[in-house]
Amino acid sequence: MPSKERQLTLRAILTGFLLGSLLAPCNIYTGLKIGFSFNMSIAAALLSYAFWNGRHYFGKGERWGLLENNINQTTASAAASILSAGLVAPIPALTLLTGKSLSYPVLVFWVFTVSFAGVVTALAVRRQMLERDALPFPNGIATAETIREIYARGAEAAYRIKLLLGAGLISGGAKLVDGLIAQLPSLVPPRSWGFAAPERVVEQGLDRVSWRALGLEIQPSLLLLGFGAIVGPRVGISLLLGTILGWVWFPPELLERGWAEPALGEASWYEVLLEWLLWPGVTLMAATALLSFAISLGRIGWRSWQRRKGGTSSGETDPDYQPGGKWHFPRGWFLGGAAVALLASAFAQEAIFRIPLWLGTTAFLLSFVLAIVAGRVSGETGIPPIGALGKITQVTFGFLSPANTTVNLMSANVTGGAAGQCSDMLHDLKTGLLIGANLRAQVIAQLFGILAGSLAGSAAYLILIPDPQSMLLTSEWPAPAVATWKAVAEVMAQGLGTLPEGSGPAVATAVAIGVLLAILESTLPTRARRFVPSASSIGFALIIPPFISLAMFLGSMARVLTERIRPDWSRRYLIVLAAGLVAGESLAGIVTAVVRFISSVA
Repeated sequence: MPSKERQLTLRAILTGFLLGSLLAPCNIYTGLKIGFSFNMSIAAALLSYAFWNGRHYFGKGERWGLLENNINQTTASAAASILSAGLVAPIPALTLLTGKSLSYPVLVFWVFTVSFAGVVTALAVRRQMLERDALPFPNGIATAETIREIYARGAEAAYRIKLLLGAGLISGGAKLVDGLIAQLPSLVPPRSWGFAAPERVVEQGLDRVSWRALGLEIQPSLLLLGFGAIVGPRVGISLLLGTILGWVWFPPELLERGWAEPALGEASWYEVLLEWLLWPGVTLMAATALLSFAISLGRIGWRSWQRRKGGTSSGETDPDYQPGGKWHFPRGWFLGGAAVALLASAFAQEAIFRIPLWLGTTAFLLSFVLAIVAGRVSGETGIPPIGALGKITQVTFGFLSPANTTVNLMSANVTGGAAGQCSDMLHDLKTGLLIGANLRAQVIAQLFGILAGSLAGSAAYLILIPDPQSMLLTSEWPAPAVATWKAVAEVMAQGLGTLPEGSGPAVATAVAIGVLLAILESTLPTRARRFVPSASSIGFALIIPPFISLAMFLGSMARVLTERIRPDWSRRYLIVLAAGLVAGESLAGIVTAVVRFISSVA
């Protein structure tokens, strides 16, 4: 690899900025729709490769270099991960609980400030985690391998790009063509299928409840099938189990005991049942996440202690690290950035939400502690524990400022959002370390990325959800992360009295099941672990419409079938194909929302 190869070029930054501005709304869309997001690094690398080297092939520009592409994917990835700054969780939860909404300029400033704190925390921990401990950071390794592969073999790159774009066009086209999906072969059971309504419900004029009314139908969304293929069979089967538990077994019992009222007239069965199912679902996710998180930390601490005791290190320090070298970041730059981040964060919390400066400062400082946690867990597993960290910070600020919903949500937003952006950046820096990139160039790219994400993500949120109080926590926009943050904030503000009638035993049972499954998952051998249901996914299925879980289950089974029939093809290309399905429908959904928004103001 040429040591003089260009990296931080104007076209690399602008390409990443543009792609990030397109991909960030995709994650906002999927985050509000189904509670999942997708790492966009590989998609950004493939798309930029196709455009710039396609132009070069026809003699219309310089070759798109490997290190330039790395700057592009760093910028785009930072933009796409902007949802961790609160756009799909605490910000809409605050609107639901208090009615407070933010204008576009204020929202952009807030999201950028939270994300900038994440960049600073990543710089604080990156040398320990990337060089001294050499944690794997799986997403970073996957991106580095993909970039190397497409530059080593042109045919490989061309095939991946065709898959990505083809799947995106098919998925996006199916979303844009009005009524197309509705005309596809239906797998919906007849309306007569269902269960007889309890006597107390019959008295209200409803003698039968159809499964279809509860959302137990197959909607052939290519986005959901793609996500099912990405998450795989363990999550897919767990979602199916949660769907059976929450939307087949529970409803007759809830109606019989009077713990839920029937959906009559224009009422939605999803919204009626969610008021009760939300609590065991959130509890199951929280109990599992927190215990798994604690076990993971304990293991990491034990291994670190063992290494220190034995005088060994898990990895070698990067040989390029030297003052002034390509993997050096000036201490003065870091200290200056940390000071700016602290002042901006404390000021934003006080000016926008009237959060006292001491609490705002505490939230920022706590970000460094949780960044270490998020980086460690994400570095070993590839999954940033943002859900668990969000709950920890909500509980923490619930004690520091009791009964203050705004503090509970928005100070926790700073801490959890910074930890999320920190995790994303460490994966990008891992990619750069493996391919010989310049650290300072990647940091600059990350800053441009969070700017692109703040601008595009905030706009997408306001266009998609102009009226959060009437649109969210519905079958169209389930927003599971919003439901979780809202539920925890309500409990911290009002106590356990907010729990609906009859949910106490279900919550206690959810805690026990979550603890049991977390222990099994953490202690069983690797081969046996895949047979343990995912407690987080079961809880997740209790708070999203069942048609989402069913479609994702089918996608996960399609992955299993493809891996059996064509294992080598699946290993190399299946995720690229699935990513195209997700991005295509997401972009089409954004376009539809933009057209609707323009029509409403015209």
